[in-house]
Amino acid sequence: MLVSVYVTAASMEQAERVARHVLGLRLAACANAFPVTSWYWWQGSVEQAGEVALILKTRAELVGRLAQEVRSVHTYDLPCVVAWPIADGDPAYLAWVAQETDSARAGAAAAFREG
Repeated sequence: MLVSVYVTAASMEQAERVARHVLGLRLAACANAFPVTSWYWWQGSVEQAGEVALILKTRAELVGRLAQEVRSVHTYDLPCVVAWPIADGDPAYLAWVAQETDSARAGAAAAFREG
């Protein structure tokens, strides 16, 4: 099963660092980033912050490892890492996501090269 993983970051630079890290490990096939405003409870009060949201596309069986890797490079004490299933989509695109994350499923890592 394929999933989308939602991750928030404090800045575009941090979002890029997270995206490049998980892409380099082939834990995601693709990352999209966009600015959001977040409201949330933190340490007893409601906070508001500008953040950058990432949507990562991957295999369901990689979510645990992906979350661990996000935590390893993230600056938040408790980063948001949540996944939801991809119910349907363009078959060619879904096959591409599966293919591009196949190396991670087998335990291999690939170096991420900038375009």
